[in-house]
Amino acid sequence: MKVLIVEDETVAVDNLRTILADLAPEIEIAGITESVSQTVRWLGKNHPPDLIFMDIHLSDGSAFNIFSAVTVEIPIIFITAYDEYAIEAFRVNSIDYILKPIDPVYLKRALDKYHNLGRTEIYRYLSKMPDLSLVQGYPERLLIPINDKLLPLSLDQVSCFYTSSDDTKVFMRNGESYPYRKTLDSIMSTLNPKEFFRANKQFIVAKKSVKDITIWFDNRLLLTLDTGIPERIYVSKNRASEFRLWIVE
Repeated sequence: MKVLIVEDETVAVDNLRTILADLAPEIEIAGITESVSQTVRWLGKNHPPDLIFMDIHLSDGSAFNIFSAVTVEIPIIFITAYDEYAIEAFRVNSIDYILKPIDPVYLKRALDKYHNLGRTEIYRYLSKMPDLSLVQGYPERLLIPINDKLLPLSLDQVSCFYTSSDDTKVFMRNGESYPYRKTLDSIMSTLNPKEFFRANKQFIVAKKSVKDITIWFDNRLLLTLDTGIPERIYVSKNRASEFRLWIVE
């Protein structure tokens, strides 16, 4: 049995591989992709695997964009940081789903479900695959790799994302900060735009964390957040009107 892993977090990939080796050593990992574009290319060039393990939020956007770009006729087990209510919309269209961090018990349940499906049931499932591209939703948690563990963080407690020449960090409302190995572009593609705003090249800010807005001398906006940050946050004159609409909507 061959599987494709679609996941952009190295720690999550390693964790899944370790658990699979324990639960089902007969499984062969045919490939690992970390983005929508890479997955589309892989599916177009390689013999289809028997099963796909797929994260929902990838480095270049939602995994559901894959289904708009290429016909997928392979059963999928989703791996996601969504809370359960957020994935009810596509639950009926998937073999199963697993919430992060992966629990081996639930992974075994998903594999058992896959093995117990009859051919008719798989065909019925595959016929619904195009509907997956219509699913909308946003995660409520982040998974931050720290050493050999994954730390779940509530997005409701995030104050901002900040990138410098060295790295990217997520700053929490309680004053804590963590390294986060993603670009602001890929982070923003997964966030609810009603709750987060790309202030400039270095910052994504959370609406709940904006405490004060100062009109600067050149019509830029200076933002004050509810936590300490490495440098001032300015919204350019060109984006000031957009920000003002966003903060009150």
